[in-house]
Amino acid sequence: MAVLDATLPEGQLVDRRWLQDRGLDRPAVDYYVRSGKLERIARGVYRKPGPPLKWQHVVYSLAELGYRIHVGHLSALGLHGYQHYLELEGRPETRLYSDTTLPTWIDGVDAGSSLVEMKRSPFTDFEIGIEEIPFGTWEWPIRYATAERAFLETVSTVSSTAEIRRVKLMMDGATNLRPALLQSVLQGCRQVKAKRLFLWLARDCGHGWYRHLDQNSIELGSGKRQIVKGGVLDDEYLITVPTKDDDEPKQPVF
Repeated sequence: MAVLDATLPEGQLVDRRWLQDRGLDRPAVDYYVRSGKLERIARGVYRKPGPPLKWQHVVYSLAELGYRIHVGHLSALGLHGYQHYLELEGRPETRLYSDTTLPTWIDGVDAGSSLVEMKRSPFTDFEIGIEEIPFGTWEWPIRYATAERAFLETVSTVSSTAEIRRVKLMMDGATNLRPALLQSVLQGCRQVKAKRLFLWLARDCGHGWYRHLDQNSIELGSGKRQIVKGGVLDDEYLITVPTKDDDEPKQPVF
């Protein structure tokens, strides 16, 4: 147990390989579980008994196990002050991005929030627009998308009028986005539809930072893109977007 006391912080999750690398073979791990000195969180995943498990413990633990991971999308926007725009129906979700597939055991972990792995990122650069925020007594660094990146992650999955209007409400309050970082994030984004939709929303909001963006340096592709079925075509960004006057579906423009 001295090995665990010296090397395993309270709250951190580890797997059998982590324990084995520190000299604890399978019989020793099984003994510590039976004696109550370790608790099994999922098959092959353990921690010291302690306070209720939080999703932040899981995210930090995944990083310590070698996964390059960050909290993004709506979850990051919530952290950055947009919680009051988010729908709070059902179990809370924490949306995660990783450059490798996350272990399946996260699906069954009870950590106060469902951990949702986002299967496709609109970025090839996994480091752009990422920041570390400390968590808990140990001040564990947890990686989050900045608001600038999180907006692009969010609009990359938008496909309905209701989703666009929710993002629009959030962007209405995004007066302090940083144009230099936005420029880098937009140039690093690989999804044309996401960039066009973000810029359309930004133009509609009329924030000062929009005027500082160099759109000539942002690859916006060519041709029309459909965002919502039955929308109207925006002449500048060539995307179909909801009408402003009502919620009635319109005839598709292409």
